Amino acid sequence: MRIYLASPLFTQFERRWNREIADGIKKGMPGAIVILPQDFKISRKFNDRRHFGELFARCVEEIDRSDVLVAVLDGSDCDSGTAFEVGYAYAREKAIIGLRTDFRRNQEKGLNIMLSRACTYFIPDLSFREDSELIVRDIIRRLEDVKKQMDKRPDPTASAR
Repeated sequence: MRIYLASPLFTQFERRWNREIADGIKKGMPGAIVILPQDFKISRKFNDRRHFGELFARCVEEIDRSDVLVAVLDGSDCDSGTAFEVGYAYAREKAIIGLRTDFRRNQEKGLNIMLSRACTYFIPDLSFREDSELIVRDIIRRLEDVKKQMDKRPDPTASAR
């Protein structure tokens, strides 16, 4: 299973938390591939404005290649890049697992309805328990649900045989 982790990645804290979530998913789901856009380098550089077009294309390509998108939807308003990635994945009919640990309120589930309604599954973790292992466990449970749905899909090559 290829998993694209859409999340803010602008601070050291955000990048470390993303890595912790990705590592937890890989540990709990051996064989899973977790795509972290924060790791994308273009011409051996991170975030070089001369290569923003290539960076954008790489993110879109990786969403296309992924089976599911896990989106961290925290903040008073969700990160704009993450919101785009959710919308793009939705348009491509990808499964989307939304995670919100932010207890601030908005229209629905603490989010703008365009985000909350795009999610195939939604994980609200509005507690103050600060335990990423429990969050990862919840994400893995939903990833397993996605995998079950994928396994039920008919094989498109079966009719050609």
